[in-house]
Amino acid sequence: MLCQFKSVPKLKLPKEYLLSDLLRHNVKANISLSFGVGENVWMHPPVHRILGWFSRPSNLNLNRNVWRLNQISQIVDNDIYVKGEPAISDLATLNRFPNLLYANLVSSKGTKIGTIADFVFEFKTGNIKYYLVSRSNPKLPGSSRWRLNIQNIVDQQPGLVFCSFQNLDELTIIKSSFKNQFFKSGKKFFNKFDDIKNVAANKLEDWLEEDEDDLYYSNKQYSNEDKNISSDNINLRSSNSKKEDDPWI
Repeated sequence: MLCQFKSVPKLKLPKEYLLSDLLRHNVKANISLSFGVGENVWMHPPVHRILGWFSRPSNLNLNRNVWRLNQISQIVDNDIYVKGEPAISDLATLNRFPNLLYANLVSSKGTKIGTIADFVFEFKTGNIKYYLVSRSNPKLPGSSRWRLNIQNIVDQQPGLVFCSFQNLDELTIIKSSFKNQFFKSGKKFFNKFDDIKNVAANKLEDWLEEDEDDLYYSNKQYSNEDKNISSDNINLRSSNSKKEDDPWI
């Protein structure tokens, strides 16, 4: 009786892919043979291109399996299926390769404003479309990500990327953390509260001005009535005095 193995379904590779998703997958040659989970990227920083990546077979193994990007045949669930054999290397050698991942992002003022945390690349060419920047430690889960276009990069050195802007607020935010959303919501709330306060203050000032006008006109009316009453009293007194002084009465 022949044993039938379950075949892997053929799936089309995506046009663009996130590096962190690539490193998260387990590398396999077939259903039974595994080469471990991806560990880091192999890239050529001067032209912003990814050449491949390497995986770690096990925690006790000091060697690393280095793969070219064009060795990927398909991606199924959490597994990446490759064709051909890997190149065997060690971590000390691979760490000497130039890499912009986790490099410090330096502003036009010469200050550190973030860290290169990830990037999106094309599967067919390996060209990097754009980088993702983290303000704090990029390994913290749920942290924010800002989009850094290749055109914004002025220069790069091992561990350093120089950009043409002054702060991350000039970039487009791709993923907002809970902390950032909280600050934005709080800022919107306080701005809305300030608007309500200003509207209430303006209405209060208008109300006070209307009261002052009403008080002014009422006081003026009362003063005119007092004047009329006073003049009537004067006329009455004068008429009474005339009556008393009139000898004909």
